[in-house]
Amino acid sequence: MSYLPIIIGFAQRYDAQMNIGKLIGWMLPYAIAFLIGWVGLLIIWYALSLPLGPSAFIQM
Repeated sequence: MSYLPIIIGFAQRYDAQMNIGKLIGWMLPYAIAFLIGWVGLLIIWYALSLPLGPSAFIQM
């Protein structure tokens, strides 16, 4: 990830002991929450039989 050094730099303003492992440990719960949320939305979208992908915009 190209923004990782920038994120660590900003995080070190608030915590001088910040490193990559600590940053990943803090952000992992948010990543898991987003994963669960998006998978839930995909299941709902699929259960409602709504079209998926770019072909959804093509009228046949």
